[in-house]
Amino acid sequence: MSRPEKLKVGIVGGTGYTGVELLRLLVNHPHVEVVAITSRSEDGVAVADMFPSLRGELDLRFSVPDVKVLGRCDVVFFATPHNVAMRMMPELLAENVRVVDLSADFRVRDAEVWSQWYNETHVCPELLAEAVYGLPEMNREAIRTARLVACAGCYPTAVQLGMLPLLENGLVDDQSLIASCASGVSGGGKATKVPMLMAEASDNFKAYGASGHRHLPEIEQGLADMAGHAVQLTFVPHLVPMIRGINATLYSVLKSNAPSLAQLQTLFEQRYQDEPFVDVMPMGSHPETRFVKGTNHCRLALHQPQGRNTLVVLSVIDNLTKGASGQAIQNMNIMFDLPEAAGLNTIALLP
Repeated sequence: MSRPEKLKVGIVGGTGYTGVELLRLLVNHPHVEVVAITSRSEDGVAVADMFPSLRGELDLRFSVPDVKVLGRCDVVFFATPHNVAMRMMPELLAENVRVVDLSADFRVRDAEVWSQWYNETHVCPELLAEAVYGLPEMNREAIRTARLVACAGCYPTAVQLGMLPLLENGLVDDQSLIASCASGVSGGGKATKVPMLMAEASDNFKAYGASGHRHLPEIEQGLADMAGHAVQLTFVPHLVPMIRGINATLYSVLKSNAPSLAQLQTLFEQRYQDEPFVDVMPMGSHPETRFVKGTNHCRLALHQPQGRNTLVVLSVIDNLTKGASGQAIQNMNIMFDLPEAAGLNTIALLP
């Protein structure tokens, strides 16, 4: 599709962590101009007053969402909780705007499954079939022409990228997959929640959602697409006392005809050799969340403890970047035939 010299970008829900992460990255994007950013509660407030880190970078004020105003954009990002994007989407798409939704509203294709996990009725199920799941390493070609991209979630991104080469090639028992994942507190959003208070989260490590987490149907849907049939995943998330980052430890049982660990390492390297944001580290590595802090990268490492039949894949991402806003921009770049890494060439903050 043809594109203007500079894309006019709108952001719905710009006051949360994913909203400000979008702004942090977009202000340095060479092909983008942010022209609208919305917040009902902060209408009229200067963005730089709420986020002094953006002083001198962005001269905009928050405004109430207006489809006519957003309709003048080339692309609109929804950085909102679930239940917001789907209520505006039909009217916005009618304005011929392309949309990248960072919420969960369009990630799960089955409206009944979505309703079971989110405890409400989906208001525009007719768009679920059209929405393209925004994990570029799987769906790049479909993303190119999509009107609506449902950006992959944070845990789902880390898990799916770690399992993709294995399931594509049918090398593991896909009925007994395990993902043990840990996230920083920013994954819970900016709204005040007691478990995220410093006095609650600091010096503590805990599992949550062990009996069922909302990201499970999204992950299993993606893994099933890779395998070509339904899979079964045990997914247990954990909260760690840090601000940003996800560490996913992925366990799968190798089939009897699976190749050696060295061959699996080569398989992963070949699968991701042309992917700008997936790094397969040398065998025996232990990637850390600080290796990807503030970047759009996923770093992976393979282990086969004691040479037995359990393969362990370690996967780390920044939940706000590759797990949300950075990946959303990566999707936008693909949609408008821009260099895929435009605006995303950042190096991890270390220490």
